[in-house]
Amino acid sequence: MSELNLVDTNTAASKLKIIIVNYRYFVSGGPERYMFNVKEILEKNGHIVIPFSIKNKNNFSSEYEQYFLKPVGEADEVYFSEYSKFNIITSVRGFLRMFYSFEAKRKLGRLIKTVKPDLIYVLHYQNKISSSIFDAAKKNKVPVVNRISDFGLICSNALFYRPRQKDICERCLAGSKINAVTNKCVYDSYIYSFIKAASLEFQEMLGVTKKIQSFVVPSKFTLEKLKAYGLPDSKLVHIPSFFNFQPGSEKIEITYESFALYVGRIEGEKGLLTLVKAFENTTFNLKIIGFSATGFENELKEYLKDKNCNIEFLGKKSFDEIQVYLRNCAFTVVPSEWYDNFPNTVLESFAFKKCVIATNTGSLKEIVINNETGLLFRLKDVQDLKSKITYLFNNLDICQSLGENAFKKLQNEYSEGEHYRKLMDLFNKTIEKNKNGNEIM
Repeated sequence: MSELNLVDTNTAASKLKIIIVNYRYFVSGGPERYMFNVKEILEKNGHIVIPFSIKNKNNFSSEYEQYFLKPVGEADEVYFSEYSKFNIITSVRGFLRMFYSFEAKRKLGRLIKTVKPDLIYVLHYQNKISSSIFDAAKKNKVPVVNRISDFGLICSNALFYRPRQKDICERCLAGSKINAVTNKCVYDSYIYSFIKAASLEFQEMLGVTKKIQSFVVPSKFTLEKLKAYGLPDSKLVHIPSFFNFQPGSEKIEITYESFALYVGRIEGEKGLLTLVKAFENTTFNLKIIGFSATGFENELKEYLKDKNCNIEFLGKKSFDEIQVYLRNCAFTVVPSEWYDNFPNTVLESFAFKKCVIATNTGSLKEIVINNETGLLFRLKDVQDLKSKITYLFNNLDICQSLGENAFKKLQNEYSEGEHYRKLMDLFNKTIEKNKNGNEIM
């Protein structure tokens, strides 16, 4: 494999001290892989990156852990379904984190005073950390850049998707948040849906988005939704995600064996039922890597009982383990039935010269170019997906050609060097505006 674009270490005029905020300081999926990847390239270029997160037994070690928030539960949970012990402390702490956590505000304030950062880069904070962190930043006159990786500012379940009806939904984009309650959008519960909808209304009352200087948005599709919601165009900056290729990986041998691969969460909105149906009554092989927090994997396995298909569930794996399958599969499939916001698995596929079959909706159309870096199929259309799968399995030479195109696209548009250049340009402009007295609203 050829070498990806290198980072231009002269991009930034000065070295920065950056606090990076995320509610997990361990890898549970694509968002955390982004966090550690961007931390790595910032540090590689001489910047100091300070994490602010929540204490958890899965965390990587950090000298700043004393500033991390207390866990909502027992400090070993990853997903909501794992909170086995809901006592009064857990319930109150979880409620406050959804609305306003004085602990988060106080601890981030202490961290700011200690390390004196130039900027705060916020990733995930909703539900587990709380928007109170923006008041800590404002009080200490530190500018904030917030990366948007879902629709959590607008939608109660952050997906623009109704789980009960299993359809894409934008009712809260221009309408009332009460839509989330009537549709039981959060954990299929009126109570949880009401609490989450109320917390979003509360954040709007607090003017949270006005306290954020800039928003990094990976996809143009998501950017347009945020504009429709009312965020000013001047604050929205399109910076696609990137894939951080490790040294020596260009020497990895790539093969195109006769199996397709899915990597990601095993949930209804990810289109897994459509995917497995497309493999029914075929001789084609599908391997599924991922984890279900809701038990949806068991539903799929129950559905597949006595069905004629070759589908293997491999469970949750580390990225080192996933790479083996990416290296050898024929292609990957991203059958999402929600507005998937620039999933890492697409770039990871491209990095191993694998084309992608994806749903023709949301941001996926921006990344997967039909007949160039993969194939697109109609939303929830089992037969259309099956026809695309059949075509690629019967034409592995086309798989390889599309995969080569995908790798070139990754090099040109989604390299770590390009991401770093755009991110530092935004960071430096944001800091300069703040120094020149532009008020942090």
